[in-house]
Amino acid sequence: MIHSLFLINSSGDIFLEKHWKSVVSRSVCDYFFEAQERATEAENVPPVIPTPHHYLLSVYRHKIFFVAVIQTEVPPLFVIEFLHRVVDTFQDYFGVCSEPVIKDNVVVVYEVLEEMLDNGFPLATESNILKELIKPPTILRTVVNTITGRPGGDKEFLKTDWVTPRGSGAVSPLLLERVFSCVYERSTNVGDQLPTGQLSVVPWRRTGVKYTNNEAYFDVIEEIDAIIDKSGSTITAEIQGVIDACVKLTGMPDLTLSFMNPRLLDDVSFHPCVRFKRWESERILSFIPPDGNFRLLSYHVSAQNLVAIPVYVKHSISFRDSSALGRFEITVGPKQTMGKTIEGVLVSSQMPKGVLNMSLTPSQGTHTFDPVTKMLSWDVGKINPQKLPSLKGTMSLQAGAPKPDENPTVNLQFKIQQLAISGLKVNRLDMYGEKYKPFKGIKYMTKAGKFQVRT
Repeated sequence: MIHSLFLINSSGDIFLEKHWKSVVSRSVCDYFFEAQERATEAENVPPVIPTPHHYLLSVYRHKIFFVAVIQTEVPPLFVIEFLHRVVDTFQDYFGVCSEPVIKDNVVVVYEVLEEMLDNGFPLATESNILKELIKPPTILRTVVNTITGRPGGDKEFLKTDWVTPRGSGAVSPLLLERVFSCVYERSTNVGDQLPTGQLSVVPWRRTGVKYTNNEAYFDVIEEIDAIIDKSGSTITAEIQGVIDACVKLTGMPDLTLSFMNPRLLDDVSFHPCVRFKRWESERILSFIPPDGNFRLLSYHVSAQNLVAIPVYVKHSISFRDSSALGRFEITVGPKQTMGKTIEGVLVSSQMPKGVLNMSLTPSQGTHTFDPVTKMLSWDVGKINPQKLPSLKGTMSLQAGAPKPDENPTVNLQFKIQQLAISGLKVNRLDMYGEKYKPFKGIKYMTKAGKFQVRT
């Protein structure tokens, strides 16, 4: 299965490596670096790279490449899914998954990776089970791990070099011994006993869970990817959706989640807790949830007649052969938003090399243009339907340079609260197996994925 894992930043530096079955030399990553150089963008690096003696499988998230090394053929999606689970676990443990955070918590990172794989095969991949095996970092554990370089620390090192002022004699040695015995005992990251969930028929949920406030929240988040041509017609459009859950319920609740229009969901991927046969027969999600945060399912909507385009862009961008000036004007407006506000709008465009500078005036928000990278960025903010935001002005062009072959494309980012653009709607959530009445909540959000308008 998985022999080694390398974490590589966007600069091409290996800043962490972990080996399970055998130590694989870092030189195996040279094949990955060659593929990285050939790719125009980080996302375009092939996820599977064959080498003479290994296969390299990678995912790119949070500006980090997670590269797994295997020696025999295995289902590639199996390894890729595990790498995504590693990233999600780091994010759950540390709040964010980034190079500085991983370096700051390197002790916990190694311990978590050791539990997630056993001799190269996935073992414990559920976050709430892992947190019982390896305790999440606290201020005390982080300080001790940073100073000593290993969990638990070293009492003698701590006493002599960290806290006790050399030669002061102001603190009682007996008191120091008691304090650091407490620190030593409590600073270790490894749990005292094996989680009960590892031994049950519901391995994703720990037993004996108790909460004062019993709550279950579900977030329906949809990303719309679209390409719009210069006339405003849709060339391609699809929706990638997920339902994220935060369940804090006492005991062993059994939940069912039903939808008003479940037939919208296509190409669905479930959390292991979902009873698949019930979904196949009734289109109802029936499951015993993990404790805490987890992704219940992800889905895909590709039928273009079901994908509504929530924004439109009016544009007028012109270059003249004999002039050193060009005209630039774009306006952004709402479209099929069910009365919801479009916010967090960010417009960006890679201008042609012949554009030296731009003199633009926005009706709202702020804009920047980098003469070196030729990148135009306009932070719009919220769209007011009564007064549509616009950006207009002139472009300074290189004298004597030929007219650009094509106009630049416009990329949009935005989000719409309390709207699922596919029309998906949760009907009801029911709980069985427990007698209390939980608090339940559903939130919807639509945001732009790769949303491109051609001009």
